[in-house]
Amino acid sequence: MMRFIFVALALLFAPPLAAQDTMPPAPFAYRQLDDPAQEAAAQELMETLRCLKCQSQSIADSDAPMAGDMRHQVRIRIAAGEAPEDVRAWLTSRYGDYVSYKPEVSAVTWPLFAIPGLLIILAGAVLFGRLRKRSA
Repeated sequence: MMRFIFVALALLFAPPLAAQDTMPPAPFAYRQLDDPAQEAAAQELMETLRCLKCQSQSIADSDAPMAGDMRHQVRIRIAAGEAPEDVRAWLTSRYGDYVSYKPEVSAVTWPLFAIPGLLIILAGAVLFGRLRKRSA
């Protein structure tokens, strides 16, 4: 019975998973824009966006299909006249703050910026207290 369930689930989920790798790349995934200024703006933005599949590479450096789709979106939006920060805001709203290597301080992310500073202050206070106690 378990074998039947496993085979049924495999047959159910296999076609969508296989379809993602067989899709052709987006037109601007590997092709640069004709305008050098727009391509430079797109390239600069792509260097600061994280590939969600690789997670350790920017979308400019990644060969993952998802990174190609994201490069395509960046290029067509820049070519349409959108500002790079508007494109970043659109991608952040779509994929979350994790997509950006340059996160913004917001109501949700402020602890990520505040906690390291508080830990340094706490460590300094403890160290100062121990050194003061030892010298006395």
